[in-house]
Amino acid sequence: MKKFKNKYRIPSTRLPHWDYARNAAYFITICTRHRVHYFGEVINGGMVLSEIGAIVQSEWLKTFEMRPDMNLWQGAYVVMPDHFHAIIGIGDNAYNSKNKTHRRDAMHCVSTSDHKNKSTFPKNQFGPQSKNLASIIRGFKIGVTKNARLINPDFEWQSRYHDHIIRNEKSFQSISNYIIHNPVKWQ
Repeated sequence: MKKFKNKYRIPSTRLPHWDYARNAAYFITICTRHRVHYFGEVINGGMVLSEIGAIVQSEWLKTFEMRPDMNLWQGAYVVMPDHFHAIIGIGDNAYNSKNKTHRRDAMHCVSTSDHKNKSTFPKNQFGPQSKNLASIIRGFKIGVTKNARLINPDFEWQSRYHDHIIRNEKSFQSISNYIIHNPVKWQ
């Protein structure tokens, strides 16, 4: 494991050389810390939201209203007892169209670039990030945390989140079905 400022650093789970502000669809999963069931329970194959679960849903819907400049679109989503699944799309916008020579249409697996060498792609950057997937997730988690702690001061998210770049229509449909049927498969 590499060190940063003489401390061990967990490697990023993000795809190297992918700009997470790009026009693409992303499947995300965000879990509560220690997988604590803050968001409600599954009863007869349906999710019954707790008060904190309702906050998660409300904050997710606000995400799209708050960022019209990013041209976001909402796919399937589900609040589960200890995690949240969603598909979120980032469309063409002023923040990701600056560098069109390095963009890629992820859903159609077509490069919009003439460059063949991966080293020419902008590398994922650590530090302040805005107008990308990480900033969207950060804002969502902050909104939920702030409101959830009014109900339960112990509420915490896991420090990271999982993402998957959806690259084609078949994958999009498969992931959408997984999200929609998640409560039915809950045990």
